[in-house]
Amino acid sequence: MTLLQNTLYVTTPDAYLRLEGETVCVMVEQQRRLQVPLHHLGALVLFDHVMLSPALLGRCAEDGRSVVWLNRSGRFQARLEGPVNGNILLRQAQFRTAEDGRAALVLARATVAGKLRNSRQVLMRGAREAKSGADRDTLVKAARLLAIQIRKLPQAETLDALRGFEGDGARLYFESLPAVMREPVREQFPFEARSRRPPRDAFNALISFLYALVLADCRAALETVGLDPQLGFLHAVRPGRPALALDLLEEFRAPLADRLALTLINRGQIQPGDFDCREGGAVLLNDKGRKTVITAYQERKQETLTHPLLQQDTPIGLLPHIQARLLARFLRQDVRAYVPYLQR
Repeated sequence: MTLLQNTLYVTTPDAYLRLEGETVCVMVEQQRRLQVPLHHLGALVLFDHVMLSPALLGRCAEDGRSVVWLNRSGRFQARLEGPVNGNILLRQAQFRTAEDGRAALVLARATVAGKLRNSRQVLMRGAREAKSGADRDTLVKAARLLAIQIRKLPQAETLDALRGFEGDGARLYFESLPAVMREPVREQFPFEARSRRPPRDAFNALISFLYALVLADCRAALETVGLDPQLGFLHAVRPGRPALALDLLEEFRAPLADRLALTLINRGQIQPGDFDCREGGAVLLNDKGRKTVITAYQERKQETLTHPLLQQDTPIGLLPHIQARLLARFLRQDVRAYVPYLQR
């Protein structure tokens, strides 16, 4: 159970929330685990099998306090809103920002800056842990080039120019990423460049699968706060494409997906036998491999870290939810700037 930005996140399975006077009481196995004044809460977000009393549900609807249900993996299931809520105003602000070219560019720049900075952190961490001087030099050089790309971002006066800087940075990052792998692993997981739809090697298949898991969490986070996941600022809008969820994903590719992928292969938790080669050259995780990755990802989401902006201990699985709420605050003009998640 975590209280962040006036939102109570309940992740304990079979917890029961009830109304006691003007407070919310969280019961687990008939034991009182938490009691929070109602006026401190703007929303409840419930994971897995969490139950609410009818009285609490009715009070939340009456007060306009949202209640959101997510499944065990964090996928959005449902939302309760009372007769008066701010979602329409928030979505209007989202659409106005998307139609304002300059405002959309500012948000897109923040997204790309977060992505490249987090990618650089992966390389710098790899350089500190490198066993050979050649690998260390490769990673340090790539990190310096990425720093140059980050400094260029303010020069981008159009989305196309910004996407060009992002593409160049991503290429530099992926070209040097094998140096983060342990030397014996490089023979098992040869990786030369990013490939997708379909992935052409095991490492590409692994990170593509992890990106899909993180994307689902990003979409759930946006829907939880009432944003439209289809309308983004960096990614072009297309029918059926969750453009804003893809925008949010960019901040978390390196810290949540790439780092976990590297850990899994460096520790031998994922082996070449966890992948299948398909007709046409596609490589995909098999059932055993998917189970291993999903388990590791869920365990990773339970770990905690100090959020760099809030300076509060936070479960990793809630990071997309925090960023979604920070984005909503920016769109409502409650804060002057949107600060992307920056890995330490």
